[in-house]
Amino acid sequence: MSQLNDISLVAQVVVFKNTRAFDQLVHKYQSQIRRFFQNLTCGDIELSDDLAQDTFIKAYTNLGSFKNLSSFSTWLYRIAYNVFYDYIRSRKETADFDSREIDNIHHTEQENIGRKMDIYEAMKTLKEIERSCITLFYMEDTAIEKIAEIVNCPTGTVKSHLSRGKEKLSGYLKQNGYEGK
Repeated sequence: MSQLNDISLVAQVVVFKNTRAFDQLVHKYQSQIRRFFQNLTCGDIELSDDLAQDTFIKAYTNLGSFKNLSSFSTWLYRIAYNVFYDYIRSRKETADFDSREIDNIHHTEQENIGRKMDIYEAMKTLKEIERSCITLFYMEDTAIEKIAEIVNCPTGTVKSHLSRGKEKLSGYLKQNGYEGK
């Protein structure tokens, strides 16, 4: 029923330029998309909000290209993943600027905040694709097949990223005092 409602709202936006219908889609998915980005950015709320806003702008401008080959949420997460990937690529191009100093300040501010921050620090050790798969699977409760569509790789590769990501997270957390917790 939810998928039919999404399709109906998409049709209203595309055919009738009904912006209120798009507002309903934003309202329905904004918390999920913001949480997705918050996990990918290791707790950076401002960046998460910016990336979520970019995602919804791109979704709105490209809504006519939604072909209903997958669910609307999968299509939206795919856009979100691409927005994050574009951000990472642009950040690598400007990494020569004081990023190490900024990262050190950011790291210092996050110390002693608690387990959640420790998890975010552990997530920073993962490759972007591993972090995306871990976030979608464990934090967003997304099926492996849907993750494969979002990150555009085979399900076996998603399983490999999940396995390697879990192993890295476990190792990092054990090194930082979470042995039996």
